[in-house]
Amino acid sequence: MGMLRALTVICAILGLLLASPAAAQEQSVVELEAPPPVCGTEPVTIARMQWPSAELLAEIHARVLRQNFGCEVTVVPGDMAATGSSMISTGQPQVAPELWIARIAEIWNAGSGSQMVRQAGVTYAEQVLEGWFVPDYVVAEHPDLTTIEALKAQAALFSGGMPKGRFISCPSDWGCSVVNRNLLKANGLDQLFDIVEPANRFELDTLIAEAVSRHEPILFYYWQPNSVLAQFAFRSLDLGPYNKDNFLCLGRVACPSPQPSGFPPEPVIVAVAQALFLERPEIATYFTRAQMPVAEMNALLQTLSVDGATIESVADSFVANRPNVWRPWAGLELLPEAAPVTPLTTESPSVTLR
Repeated sequence: MGMLRALTVICAILGLLLASPAAAQEQSVVELEAPPPVCGTEPVTIARMQWPSAELLAEIHARVLRQNFGCEVTVVPGDMAATGSSMISTGQPQVAPELWIARIAEIWNAGSGSQMVRQAGVTYAEQVLEGWFVPDYVVAEHPDLTTIEALKAQAALFSGGMPKGRFISCPSDWGCSVVNRNLLKANGLDQLFDIVEPANRFELDTLIAEAVSRHEPILFYYWQPNSVLAQFAFRSLDLGPYNKDNFLCLGRVACPSPQPSGFPPEPVIVAVAQALFLERPEIATYFTRAQMPVAEMNALLQTLSVDGATIESVADSFVANRPNVWRPWAGLELLPEAAPVTPLTTESPSVTLR
């Protein structure tokens, strides 16, 4: 009996020794977790603000994310101040594609350290969005007419036989009217041009449309993005570099000694929730790249003024027909068969007032 028990113990030990490599191997296998989905597990929420360019951007980004990243996207109504406050306090919505933070500076500055929201990038490829413009047909006949000095020398072109030329500014109750008056003085143009201050935006656009329809030389103030600048070919004048101190004085009614300055860059950003940066880095990177050329947006706004056009239809058309604008945003190569990216242009006999 003792011998039998001894043999049983030996067999058990041998069994354990033979089985141990396999057991150890099984124990060494670690189940790797699948990487998190690019878009996360919840919809990407994008604010659709209440003006056309922001509405277009929201719908364009929604389409690109769905088409190229497979994201579920929810477009939600937005408002400048309310959206900024909500993003800072709750992180929702997750994206505001066109946030003019200078317009909500108090809200943005107070919440910039909240760790809930951050700037992904800038909305537009160009940062200076205001300026003085002349029609392309004037520059075609006078190619040097691109600077203030050239404007001084050729101010008579804009007079139409009158003693002074006309400078079409903005309505007198807008801040830009003060800046423009002081800029004319700062550049020695106040004795060469009479200022025309329309009563409202409608009258401003009408004055421009009438002058262009008559093929008249015209000098005027305008801002971007805006459909008016896409309907006709205009050139911006070089007002020189931006000088912060000079421009502060230019904005005052009682500026004692106006000095020249270009218009300042406007901080228009893509605001993104901090959580999106941490949890969906590929989507965050997309928004850091997503800079829309201003001329492209001007053309989209002009297309939107066509009868029957909607925000959705214009966004669909942009994604389908302008891939070489948005593909770099998604980290995709340009399509070789496509023509080089140039801003869309439109032709119209008159300005469509909106």
